[in-house]
Amino acid sequence: MRTALLAAALAVAAPGFALAADPQPRDQPQDQPEGWTVTVGAAAVASPVWQGSDDTAVSLFPDLRVGYKDVFFASLPDGIGWNAINSDGWKAGPVAKIRFGRDEEDGGSPFRISGDSDALIGLGDVDAAVEVGGFVEKRLGDREQWRVKAEARRGFGGHEGLLLDASATYQARFGYTQLNVGPKLTVASEDYMQTYFGIDPLQSVRSGLPTYQADGGLLSYGVSAQLIQPLNRRSAILAFASYDRLADNAADSPLVRLRGDENQFTVGIGYGLRFGF
Repeated sequence: MRTALLAAALAVAAPGFALAADPQPRDQPQDQPEGWTVTVGAAAVASPVWQGSDDTAVSLFPDLRVGYKDVFFASLPDGIGWNAINSDGWKAGPVAKIRFGRDEEDGGSPFRISGDSDALIGLGDVDAAVEVGGFVEKRLGDREQWRVKAEARRGFGGHEGLLLDASATYQARFGYTQLNVGPKLTVASEDYMQTYFGIDPLQSVRSGLPTYQADGGLLSYGVSAQLIQPLNRRSAILAFASYDRLADNAADSPLVRLRGDENQFTVGIGYGLRFGF
């Protein structure tokens, strides 16, 4: 299982690709409806089969996004959220996301079309989890080209740990083409770490891996980039890439050391079509 990438992103086995990006520069009139918007898209993604895996899976992710003005948003990558505060470059509010389960037989991504891993056999399945929390975001710079964001969530279900995602994104425009790039990191509590990287005595017997108690701390750090090319006022193509390096207790887990890789790469390309009413 992977964290939500490129922000994230999907909260498991998927990058947080953003097909609904605004295709127009800020100094030109925006063709955005006053009320609801719906974006329909899909992305082909090559990424680790599970968080820490050295096997690659190819997945086809749907991207259905619903938004109301700049107040409410809902999608698989970004979850369901509300911009309760939205002024002077600040945004903040509650958010809820889903983290799909991890299956010991094949990794567990419901969107995988090829590639699997047998490294998890003996560790048991991890159920899906709902993560609930809040976020705060600030846009900086003369043209608000920097976006700094932090998001904290608590899991219910498959894990009951705490996660803190932090990122800084620089936005550059070349005509109508938009490039977003910047660093990111994730901190996780002991419960999350033990769920995905710890190995208890029974799992050790079944899997052949040594026992391991994973403490909380820095989970991963890395960098992500997105290139958005509008086709017209309603549709765009997105290419994205992300690198995450597992850190501390995650990287030291026998699961990662003996059967995985602390270096995690994701690449993909997607298409999105936006409607308004």
